Amino acid sequence: MNNINKINDAWIASGQKVNDLNAKINAALLDENFGTEEFKNLKNARDTEVIRRDSLKDQLDVERKVQEVVNADSKGEPLNENEKDLKNKFVQDFKDMVRHDPRMNAVTSATGDDGHAAGLTIPADIQTAIHVLVRQYASLQEYVNIESVSTPNGSRVYEKWSDIQPLVNLDDESATIGDNDDPKLMLIKYTIKRFAGISTATNTLLKDSAENILGWLSNWIAKKVVVTRNQAIIAVMNAVPKKPTLANFDDIKDMMITSVDPAIRSTSFFLTNTSGFAVLAKVKDAEGRYLMTNSVTNPETYMIGGKAVIEIADRWLPDTGTKDAPAHPLYFGDLKQAVTLFDRENMSLYTTDVGGGAFETDTTKIRVIDRFDVEATDAESFVAGSFTNIADQLATDSGTASK
Repeated sequence: MNNINKINDAWIASGQKVNDLNAKINAALLDENFGTEEFKNLKNARDTEVIRRDSLKDQLDVERKVQEVVNADSKGEPLNENEKDLKNKFVQDFKDMVRHDPRMNAVTSATGDDGHAAGLTIPADIQTAIHVLVRQYASLQEYVNIESVSTPNGSRVYEKWSDIQPLVNLDDESATIGDNDDPKLMLIKYTIKRFAGISTATNTLLKDSAENILGWLSNWIAKKVVVTRNQAIIAVMNAVPKKPTLANFDDIKDMMITSVDPAIRSTSFFLTNTSGFAVLAKVKDAEGRYLMTNSVTNPETYMIGGKAVIEIADRWLPDTGTKDAPAHPLYFGDLKQAVTLFDRENMSLYTTDVGGGAFETDTTKIRVIDRFDVEATDAESFVAGSFTNIADQLATDSGTASK
């Protein structure tokens, strides 16, 4: 079992390393001082780490199969004290909670900082594994600023982007020096909220191995976290300044050039859903070239005017409007400047095999509680547009592109 845990941790760490290398590659591509040798080294390191990550996953599956055989031969004998590392202890506590073990009374009746029962708190390293799984889905939280907090509420001071005026020319040596236009500060308050969901599991789940139980819980929680946090982030995204409905090629170019401060434009990107992505992929300029192009160095990366286009699945970022005239979302800007997610990092579980219809169906109801808040920090660094169709750019009579 310890071998499985080591391979599992190495697999998670390798996946994180792949994500970090991809981020470095994206940054290198957007850097005006782009160096081919540096990019080549980053790409080789990323490709090598991908092979290592996938090999670790294959080996993890093999080890799990071996462990299943060992568990079968041991007739389900309980883990000894040496085998109960943090993850196994968490799974054992989870089983005890489902079985209403008296030893768990103190845990299930504990009260958190927000005054609500804390339940079975998910350990930090298991939360890390859950957050790694979150990245495998179309999660918006990787594009926003995330701040870990340890209190249920608080405040932060942010400097607002504003036009800076030049110093005043003093023609008269005895002239009074006036005040500068000091930075504009704004106070952002957060209040951690509780988000919960319930899943139903058969009671045979408790007879499974610790690794399988942990894997099932982690995957289920990860999906819930993505849906819940995406919804909260989209609500804040939709509160940013709106742009007029986009209708043609030049509207998108104007959005990219004029909608945010040039200082923010360097770190900005486009974001749309799959339906919007499909429409944008077909738009052409006056010479018949597609508006959205593949990156030369990474064909899986799509660009508009050198800015990355992020695609989010429709189920995570839905259209608005009507069925006959859907409004596809198109955002532009730096979402890390615009939105901050305050993460309480205090997930907890409750279970029951009696309430909520569990008794009648011989099942277990599992409730997960996630604690976070999402607040707008600089609405001017991100704009929201929408479109149904985008017209191709028209050529002038002389055969050159308009504008």
